[in-house]
Amino acid sequence: MEALYYERTDGKIRCTLCPHFCLVTEGNTGICKVRRNIGGKLIAETWGKLSALHHDPVEKKPLYHFYPGSHVLSIGSVGCNMRCKCCQNWQISQTSIREYQFDRNYLPSEIAGLAKSDTRNLGIAFTYNEPGMWFEYMLETAQLVHEAGLKNIMVSNGFISEKPLDDLLQYIDAFNIDIKGFTEEFYRKFTGSSLQPVLESLYRIRKSGRHLELTCLVVPGQNDDPVVFRDMTEWICDELGPETILHISRYHPAYKMGLESTPEELMENLLDIAAEKLNYVYAGNIYLKNFQDTVCSKCHTVVIRRAGYEIEMVALSNDGTCSKCGNKIIIR
Repeated sequence: MEALYYERTDGKIRCTLCPHFCLVTEGNTGICKVRRNIGGKLIAETWGKLSALHHDPVEKKPLYHFYPGSHVLSIGSVGCNMRCKCCQNWQISQTSIREYQFDRNYLPSEIAGLAKSDTRNLGIAFTYNEPGMWFEYMLETAQLVHEAGLKNIMVSNGFISEKPLDDLLQYIDAFNIDIKGFTEEFYRKFTGSSLQPVLESLYRIRKSGRHLELTCLVVPGQNDDPVVFRDMTEWICDELGPETILHISRYHPAYKMGLESTPEELMENLLDIAAEKLNYVYAGNIYLKNFQDTVCSKCHTVVIRRAGYEIEMVALSNDGTCSKCGNKIIIR
């Protein structure tokens, strides 16, 4: 499949899908490992190639305020435009189609049909690896999913150029975006990318009115400075709004990092800092009682109780308001 978003320059190809703007020579790929220059054309090699297909609770994405209690068909491929040192899915994100054994190809119509065949299913979540690098396949599949009356979710690092993101905003209903840290130095050293394009993506998603939740994985000694973390939560509050949902996740050793898991006390401290500015803050990869349930930001009543991925609607009305005080909870 010929890729979208590239330019020919001096016999080479400039990919414009993401802010790396890779200059791709004949026979090679960009940083993502999945968009290759073949005969002067940029080819999206992962078209139709799935590395994973599972039914998941929507809370696993994680999305806590988007059709809570629903299930979604999650799909992924291979490739990523970041090089995070503790990637949890490195076996698929840090590889190419030539290194991964695929069972079969799936047409977008097949995926949309699978999503529609289960009446309990909310729609499709594009996840596991970086779905932005699967752009053409994701866009066509998402169009068909919308036509079927279902929802699309994108779990992403947010490192994507403006025009491709705008194209996706027509069809993606909910985003969970990883905000890896809050300094350019950290992004450069830890991910091989940069922070500012991610912040710009967050602006555009918020402006579009699409549902948005954020995730920050806290890596001890890397992105856990309380001062910088406070700066991040203040930016989120000021630029995206205090109702923005933030998941703060505990790091565990993976891929190239063997550091010990994030200490519980550090997690609690950063969660408390975030809660000073944001109304909905959750702990991920760890159970901390005060940061599991959804609590009304006005009267502090528990409206959704959580145990792992299981939920109980305690005091949430059908219109998404707190049944005790009538406050509107940010719930789709």
